[in-house]
Amino acid sequence: MKTLAKWSIDEYHRMIEAGVLRDRKVELLEGEIIEMTPETPIHYNTAKRGAKYLEELLVNQAEVRFNGPITLTNSEPEPDIAIVKLPESTYNSRHPEPRDVFLIIEVAKTSLKKDLELKAAIYANAQIQEYWILDLSTRQIIVLRNPQDNKYTQEQIIQDGIITPLAFPNIQVSVQILFNY
Repeated sequence: MKTLAKWSIDEYHRMIEAGVLRDRKVELLEGEIIEMTPETPIHYNTAKRGAKYLEELLVNQAEVRFNGPITLTNSEPEPDIAIVKLPESTYNSRHPEPRDVFLIIEVAKTSLKKDLELKAAIYANAQIQEYWILDLSTRQIIVLRNPQDNKYTQEQIIQDGIITPLAFPNIQVSVQILFNY
């Protein structure tokens, strides 16, 4: 029987500071250092353009982070987009934590299973209230809300129209613009 060593957030940060993980595209998920799936061009462009679009919608209301880490209890994922509380200077000495996060968005082409299962459980366990997955294969957004017992109890699949984030009831997000139509 093989036993994996689990890493703490502190140990993971020390490895980063010591340069052990230099030039490695990894994230800490449930205590395991996981190689991140290489991004396809459409994945990168969808995430980047989506972040810019959300920045325009949420100006002076939230910080929109692109491919940056968030620190959870035993994970430090790097979601494609994280919408977090202002001011941005809060994150000069630490990454956003669950109390700072309004919404997480992952873009999925080859990572859908990991995003729907592992990451959804991690985000729900951290009590992130809302998590969207932009599925590039089906051009649908999977909207997950209401985390309880390490899972989201509400799931909605949206192919077109408008989504209103829970934390921003006056904001209307166009599905078409998120998918760069």
